[in-house]
Amino acid sequence: MEEKAKVYFTDFRALPGTNLQKKLAKLMKKAGIENIDFENKFVAIKIHFGEPGNLAYLRPNYAKTVVDVVKKLGGKPFLTDCNTLYVGQRKNALDHLEAAYENGFSPFSTGCHVIIGDGLKGTDDVEVPVEGGEYVKTAKIGRAIMDADIFISLNHFKGHEAAGFGGALKNIGMGCGSRAGKMEQHRSGKPSVDLENCKKCHLCAKNCAHGAISFDENGKAHIDHNKCVGCGRCLGACNFDAIYNNNSHAKELLNKKMAEYSKAVLAGRPNFHINLVLDISPYCDCHAENDVPILPDIGMFASFDPVALDQACADACNAEQPIPGSKLDENMHSKDFEDYHDHFKNTTPQSEWKSCLEHAEKIGLGTRQYEIIKVN
Repeated sequence: MEEKAKVYFTDFRALPGTNLQKKLAKLMKKAGIENIDFENKFVAIKIHFGEPGNLAYLRPNYAKTVVDVVKKLGGKPFLTDCNTLYVGQRKNALDHLEAAYENGFSPFSTGCHVIIGDGLKGTDDVEVPVEGGEYVKTAKIGRAIMDADIFISLNHFKGHEAAGFGGALKNIGMGCGSRAGKMEQHRSGKPSVDLENCKKCHLCAKNCAHGAISFDENGKAHIDHNKCVGCGRCLGACNFDAIYNNNSHAKELLNKKMAEYSKAVLAGRPNFHINLVLDISPYCDCHAENDVPILPDIGMFASFDPVALDQACADACNAEQPIPGSKLDENMHSKDFEDYHDHFKNTTPQSEWKSCLEHAEKIGLGTRQYEIIKVN
């Protein structure tokens, strides 16, 4: 029988005499981060800085806690992320740094510097072999991230319009890919438009970085598959279910590529992972807005196994009741609701997440079997 991975958990209760930062530091130590030799090692702390306009991203205070723990152990930490494919303030390093600073991730507030992993234009990457990779033979990872001696992921666990949820593997696999790496992961799925549902609002085009969406004489949207890279931003932008994915297997392929990219990032060096399950918005922090959380805040989780970590967080979320008035609650009360018995798929029926964890387990990245160890 496969040995279960240890996933450490603490809730968000903070009675007088403690606080959430102290609880996070304690969680990290109980989970065994001190077993890593940090002395004079460069430590990449992968985080999502949040698209300006979004307020659901992780507070910089949590990043400072992780930074402080690493520095006390002798490490040289930096916060990092790679540039994005889509329209927004994080598609080149200069705008990305401004976005990080605007959202509070400065050296003064976090105690360390921010380095954009794939350089000025998102082209500074390294081709990293994927051992056992079925879909990706070499992953294109941001050079600064691969130059680090130790890798830590600090993840906001929330919904995602393509991957079901964004947790450790999404933050590592997709997040550490250069712009070319992100395109390689996304390019399998090309969405189309249901013209009957299209309301001519043009939001889809405003979220397309590749000029793939045009409008006919009636103002209805059309997607040029020769220009589309399959990033899924239009899916998340459309409020009327007018955009759908042609290929039911595309989400699975995206998820499997993310798992293989994650393996490339983590292979051969110490790594440690933290998921904070709060402000569980229906969509990614890449959006320049955030909706009402779909579920209540749950707690903080940490593990050396990112697969077990994501599985534990997904299970914890699915054990909760939806928040009234959220997108999830709204969907569940719609007249044509189909219950998938999964809060993330019920939030975004086109999404799918299980294939990512199944494939990650298959290629030896971790296990979905876990035991929860409560830290008070």
